[in-house]
Amino acid sequence: MIKSMTGFGKTKLETNNKVIGLEIRALNSKQLDMNLRVPHLYREKELEIRKIIGGKLIRGKIDFYINIEQSYVDSAPIINKVVAKHFYSQLEELGTELNINNQNEIMGIIMRMPDIITSTNEELDPKEWADIENALIETISKVDKFRSQEGESLFNDFCQRIDKIKELLKEVEPFEKARIPHIKDRIQSNINSFLEEINKDKSRLEQEMIFYIEKLDITEEKVRLVKHCNYFLDVIENENNAGKKLAFVCQEIGREINTLGSKANDADIQKIVVLMKDELEKIKEQLFNIL
Repeated sequence: MIKSMTGFGKTKLETNNKVIGLEIRALNSKQLDMNLRVPHLYREKELEIRKIIGGKLIRGKIDFYINIEQSYVDSAPIINKVVAKHFYSQLEELGTELNINNQNEIMGIIMRMPDIITSTNEELDPKEWADIENALIETISKVDKFRSQEGESLFNDFCQRIDKIKELLKEVEPFEKARIPHIKDRIQSNINSFLEEINKDKSRLEQEMIFYIEKLDITEEKVRLVKHCNYFLDVIENENNAGKKLAFVCQEIGREINTLGSKANDADIQKIVVLMKDELEKIKEQLFNIL
């Protein structure tokens, strides 16, 4: 069953005196495009996080966040006074030169400086990481479930549109039969106009007639179009991660529809072809979001 590339998952856990939130947002993309925002303490695990997420979610624009909320004072972040004093002395000197003496403004600037806030626990606890890893896998499962639900909606939409194309193809048959007398009349009219030249070379006339009839015959296009539509339905029902394959199948469906329209030589059939193209374009738009 197909899946959407769109997904969302969020998990919270308590570990090592912390409340930690993990969040994954996934959107459509041609390749795997991953953006991580993790606290400094977990930076050493960034490659491992990428490997876990990439192995499960396969493709899409993935945004992953870890947010930490300290739950106990003894593990709360502290102000690095040494660094703060250094910045203060520099800013105070600059303020004197510029005649700026607003202490509140200076302190506000200092608190936004890098490395001002530090954690009392700089070493990553293996148990804490194991808990986070389990929460990450749980979050990925939520994203995957979301993708499956979205994929089911897209599956139903695709089935309806492919069935619509096949129904439209059946509507071609009455016009296909009706156009034959019109073609015969047109050929007969042309024959009468050039009767003298035709009598001189009847074999050439037969060859031209056969060529013309074969050129107008749309039987093969109709058969191939039905086969491509059935194959599309088979893929979305039985294959995973088939977004790119479905795009190729759509190209083949489009090719048969275009040939059908060009060979039909009939206004009514061409109107039906336009409706087929409209359904196919809607399918192509949705395929951008298929995993």
